[in-house]
Amino acid sequence: MDELQNEKFTLSITESPSEFENLEKMSVGKLIASINKEDAKVHLAVQKALPQIEKLIELIIDRMYKGGRIFYLGAGTSGRLGVLDASELPPTFGVPDNLVIGLIAGGEKALRKSVEAAEDDIEKAWIELQKRKINPLDTVIGIAASGSTPYVVGGLQKARKNGILTGCITCNPGTRVAEAAEFPIEVVVGPEFVTGSTRLKAGTAQKMVLNMITTTIMIKLGKVKGNRMINMQLTNKKLLARGTRMLMEELGIDEEPARNLLLIHGSVKKALEAQKSQK
Repeated sequence: MDELQNEKFTLSITESPSEFENLEKMSVGKLIASINKEDAKVHLAVQKALPQIEKLIELIIDRMYKGGRIFYLGAGTSGRLGVLDASELPPTFGVPDNLVIGLIAGGEKALRKSVEAAEDDIEKAWIELQKRKINPLDTVIGIAASGSTPYVVGGLQKARKNGILTGCITCNPGTRVAEAAEFPIEVVVGPEFVTGSTRLKAGTAQKMVLNMITTTIMIKLGKVKGNRMINMQLTNKKLLARGTRMLMEELGIDEEPARNLLLIHGSVKKALEAQKSQK
């Protein structure tokens, strides 16, 4: 724990001073143009990390075919991004809500309000993972822009010691989080526009990587056909209309029979499978 405390006094890239001065004196146009200029650096940083991302995804897919799950660990913005990604998968791909699970230091309360010192508890993440009966088919991905969050470091260390696949997404090189993870992903985006505000470039980079990981996995698990979300949940009129159009195009039928098929079977995939079995 002493090492983690001492690390706070080492200035990281994400904590380094902004390259822009006197922000309060800038016009609105200048502010947004400058932020946009900084954001342009993000996709280049993610591009450099593609080999790391690919390696981790390949290993996760193999485990998920066998029934494995993904757990995200994070605090603050990083934790919220993990919870967001996990919560979007069931409606988008029709998967159970316990297939990808986002854990945030401080629990659900921390999604909306800061929970003081929650991220400094190095034991808490592993306790939460054990409650969910984590096993060697599962994967733990730590998300920490700084790369030093004790909640994330501790969870990764314990998971790795127990034979569980570990990865991380961080925006600083050579961090404690990267050391704790077997397969680290380092997306170095540089200093933030507002010094230390990692909800900006770092947060954008983390969201991009999370999108890549789970979208690729869902495609490989058969949740997409062609380029369509055939397993999406029909939770509103827009999605019902989208599913109807998919069946119209795929089966060459009119709107009414396509809509009826969708309502009967509950998803595009099941409707297509039912039609296929009748031929």
